[in-house]
Amino acid sequence: MSSIEAPFANVKAIFFDLDDTLCGYWDACKAALSETFSSIPIQGKSSSEMIRHWAAAFREFGGSLKETHWYPTYLITGEPTRTEQMRLTLKRLDIVDEDLARRLSESYMVLRDRNLRLFHDAEEVLQALHGSYRMGMITNGPADIQRQEVNTLGIGHFFDPILIEGEMGEGKPLQTVFTRAQNHAGCAPEELLIVGNSYRHDIEPAIEAGWRTAWIKRDSDVPPSASEKGEPEVKPAEAPDPDVIIHDLKSLLPLLGM
Repeated sequence: MSSIEAPFANVKAIFFDLDDTLCGYWDACKAALSETFSSIPIQGKSSSEMIRHWAAAFREFGGSLKETHWYPTYLITGEPTRTEQMRLTLKRLDIVDEDLARRLSESYMVLRDRNLRLFHDAEEVLQALHGSYRMGMITNGPADIQRQEVNTLGIGHFFDPILIEGEMGEGKPLQTVFTRAQNHAGCAPEELLIVGNSYRHDIEPAIEAGWRTAWIKRDSDVPPSASEKGEPEVKPAEAPDPDVIIHDLKSLLPLLGM
C-alpha cells in the first residue's frame, strides 16, 4: 500500500483517548442512570424524568467545575462531585436528603462500571497494533475512576504511558499534556497520531502540537447531560480539519498500511 493510500504510514506512536473512543462511556452512564433511578424511585418521578433533572443539574455544575474549588478534589476522586451532582438533582425537586444523594451516587458509580464495555472492534484493533507501535493513552477524569475503568476493561497492558488528568494534575486540551506524551514516546510530532472522539479535547490541540489526527465520530456519542436534541460534537467552522474522520476503530488499520 502506498503512502497516499496509507496516510499514517510514517506514524511510530499512537495515543488513544479512552472514554467514547475505546469504550462506550456515555452508553454506560445512560444505562446506570436509568437503572439507578428505577431501583431508587424519587417521589413518584419516572426514571426518564429524573435523568432530565440530572442532565439539567449537570449542565449547570459540570460545565464550570474546573474553575471551582471542586477541581482539586475531583482530580483525586470522583466521589465528592458525583454525590454533589446527585444532591443538586434532588434540590431541583426541593428534596434535601444527603443520605439519599449518597445512595444514588454509589448506585450510579457501581452500575456505570458494570455497564462499561469496549466497543466491538476495540480489542481486535489494539491486538493488531500491539508490538508494531508504541501505544499510549491520554484520558481526562479523576485518578481513581480512570484507573478503575482501565482495570474493568482489562486493557492496561496495551499502553505505556497511561496519562490520566487526575494523576498529572492537568488534562486535555492543554499543550503541556501533549508535550508530556511526546516526551514519553520519543518521537517527532509528525510521527505521533492521536485517536479521539472529542474535537476540542483531542483533535484541535493535537493539530496545534503538530501531530497526525484521527477523529472518531459515532452517532451514539451524545452525553446524558445533553439537551433532548443533543447531537454529537461538530467542528467549529473556522477550525482546522483532522487528517481523517473515522466511524469505527477498524477503519484505522488500512490508514496505517495494515
